[in-house]
Amino acid sequence: MPAVTQERPPPPAAAPVTAGQRTMLEQVLVIAFMAIPPLALVAAVPLTWGWGLGWVDVGLFVGFYVVSGLGVTVGLHRYFTHGSFKASRPLRIALAVAGSMSLQGSVVSWVADHRRHHAFSDKEGDPHSPWLFGTGPLALVRGFWHAHMGWLLERDKTNAERFAPDLLADRDIVRVDDSFMWIAIASIVTPGVIGGLATWSWQGALTAFLWAGLVRVALLHHVTWCINSVCHIWGDRPFAARDRSANVWWLAVLSFGESWHNLHHADPTCARHGVKRGQVDISARVIWFFERFGWAHSVRWPTTKRLERLAAR
Repeated sequence: MPAVTQERPPPPAAAPVTAGQRTMLEQVLVIAFMAIPPLALVAAVPLTWGWGLGWVDVGLFVGFYVVSGLGVTVGLHRYFTHGSFKASRPLRIALAVAGSMSLQGSVVSWVADHRRHHAFSDKEGDPHSPWLFGTGPLALVRGFWHAHMGWLLERDKTNAERFAPDLLADRDIVRVDDSFMWIAIASIVTPGVIGGLATWSWQGALTAFLWAGLVRVALLHHVTWCINSVCHIWGDRPFAARDRSANVWWLAVLSFGESWHNLHHADPTCARHGVKRGQVDISARVIWFFERFGWAHSVRWPTTKRLERLAAR
């Protein structure tokens, strides 16, 4: 039986889009989460050259990438942001924790930012549209940087009272949100602990920490950021959306199906983004798995009639 969450009426639409600014400490942490994982790759490559990359490192990298990546796509995105399905209380908490493991921000802040993105997609107010500075070559270069990473350096905070009041009223999610820093630290440190115990060596702990901890976070960050940047500039647009969202096939596997972005913006609450033949959507398959086991229900699967209507607009 799905858990009952406390509900309260949403604030009026006139509520401000932003609510204050990040503190200096919060801004430093954002920059650290952006900069340190890529720097770890610089350190990891020479270590791999000298010591080798073991199967323990590879297994931990893949395992933590899948858990944290699906935490973003299935949890933060399709469930918490868009309500593509309903989940039992244990699954809801697990998805919130898994999404926090990606180090892309706390649950409430991630959802508030993304709902704001959909409310103003590719228009003034969108926190990360690549089209905010114009359509010329230089404007698009600037826009690409802004959509991919630059927007994260801005200190204005999206107003969660306006965009995520349902999550603020959910005590379980608020607890996970308040625990974000501890979850983030555990997400980085745990691979090193497992690697050290599995190989019984400091070398195994260090390489697992670098590859399955920091480098894994860096790759997942840039894959997610590509959805904001690449998938709003280049690609196919078979469905009618109110913005420039597009499908980018070569990102499909690494993004677990999120790069079928055009259908998502045409029908945001749909649980499946890759709806055409050959469009791999791992996240949709995971949701199907949850539904089969009774952990999820009321899944918003696409229908032929609706897809035809969206394609004909």
